[in-house]
Amino acid sequence: MRLAGRKKRWLIGCTILVALAALLYWHFSHPIPVDFQTVKVTKRDLQQNVLATGQLDAVRKVDVGAQVSGQLESLKVEIGDRVKKGQLLAIIDPQQAQNSIRESEATLQQLQAQLQQAQAEQQLASVTLQRNRELAKLQAVSPQDLDQYATELAVKKAQVATIKAQIVKNQASLDTAKINLAYTRIEAPMDGDVVQITTLQGQTVIAAQQAPNILTLADMSTMLVKAQVSEADVINLKPGQKAWFTVLGDPKKRFDGVVKDIQPTPEKVNNAIFYYARFEVPNPEGLLRLQMTAQVHIQLSGVNDALVIPLTALGDQIADNRYHVALLKQGKEEAREVTIGIRNNIDVQILSGLDAGDEVIISRGGVGAH
Repeated sequence: MRLAGRKKRWLIGCTILVALAALLYWHFSHPIPVDFQTVKVTKRDLQQNVLATGQLDAVRKVDVGAQVSGQLESLKVEIGDRVKKGQLLAIIDPQQAQNSIRESEATLQQLQAQLQQAQAEQQLASVTLQRNRELAKLQAVSPQDLDQYATELAVKKAQVATIKAQIVKNQASLDTAKINLAYTRIEAPMDGDVVQITTLQGQTVIAAQQAPNILTLADMSTMLVKAQVSEADVINLKPGQKAWFTVLGDPKKRFDGVVKDIQPTPEKVNNAIFYYARFEVPNPEGLLRLQMTAQVHIQLSGVNDALVIPLTALGDQIADNRYHVALLKQGKEEAREVTIGIRNNIDVQILSGLDAGDEVIISRGGVGAH
């Protein structure tokens, strides 16, 4: 019985070994077919861009301030209002300026009266001097008296000149008071939208050292884009390059412009250095607003009707701008050397080695692979 059991186990073991050998033979003689993922070489326009995040601002933005001190008596606009140049925006209490005008006018009237009196006294002194000169010819007046009359005339002339100078000075004060009264009416210096109100109605503004800000106007018809470009990319930028962007609210709508300048002063963000490339775009429909985030593309180069394949299709690098690429020809993989041109983060231009319609392999996997 023991011998029969051993023989049975031996037969089972041999059967398993034969089955394994047959399975291995079938596997190696029938390899699992490879599932190639391919894309066709296409002909289309290709651009090499610098990608950046930007922020929108108005090209023209003005802080409207007060040049006189006083209480903000009336505010005529609200945030979001569109105003025209010269439109009344606010009024500062004009009482102080009006009092200064009345005071200057009263002083001028007083000085005019003093001037008339001084001119009359000057005229009298002139006539008296002339009469005594005639008498001096007849030796009826002494030389000392004649000198006294001449001195009195000179004093009267000086008094007239002094009063005239005071009149000029007070006239300037009156003009300044009238200007200050005009400054109590704050008018729009340009067409634009009210984007910020800093001082509310009833608050007191003090313009002793600097003009306090009342509100901010922005011309929203043209927007300024400030694109934050890394120091690795900024060396490739220059004014005149094409630029465009989209905003989060409408990623399918494209806004085009041209790089205006690259700001020389960098900004440090989390130990990374960025520079601002700026360009302007028209905003006739008013879709763009202040502080919007822009996804910016700045074109470094571009080729029309280029042969293009995905960057992932490139194999090993052979030399500068030369790579291996795998083609699928009649179900079989074929190696090919290619020369590349410009590239971006997704695609690459093929200068030689491939033709439009060729299928390049971008990945490989067995049947049923996940």
